[in-house]
Amino acid sequence: MLQQTSYSQPELDAMFNLANPPAMQLPQGKMRMIDRIVYVSSTGGKYNKGELIAEFDVLPDLWFFKCHFPGDPIMPGCLGVDALCQGLGFYLAWAGYEGKGRALGIGGVRFFGEVLPEASSIRYHIHIRRVFRKDIVMGIADGSVYVDGTEIYSAENIRTGLIPVVGMNAVS
Repeated sequence: MLQQTSYSQPELDAMFNLANPPAMQLPQGKMRMIDRIVYVSSTGGKYNKGELIAEFDVLPDLWFFKCHFPGDPIMPGCLGVDALCQGLGFYLAWAGYEGKGRALGIGGVRFFGEVLPEASSIRYHIHIRRVFRKDIVMGIADGSVYVDGTEIYSAENIRTGLIPVVGMNAVS
């Protein structure tokens, strides 16, 4: 993966082209909750071990507003939490590790706001706590979800792993 400090939506789309599978994949189509990576670094963040900031554009006709909940549309909180896992998986691939990304758990999540159809954008801020490699590569991080600049969720001890795929070589 070309290591840049940011990635536009067209760059992410090209990077995760299903015709040429990359070393690590973000979900595609409706399940990809990241439109662009605004900033990624191996330093900085709360723990000075790395951080990732990503964004997602909110449009009033997004699929989840039609079904969650009829007459009272909001984005399901689990999608924001999944976006934090997606971002941590991207960070691991950006750092040079390879494998199939999998959410492995979260120590704690708090919801104190919601995403409504009239919102403009969501920002995810992930603070890397630790990355280690044993049988798999696992990242541990804390993160926050912001809608139009206001924090609405926080998560601690987000754990995302990269599971080895036959033929892939992970970084030591």
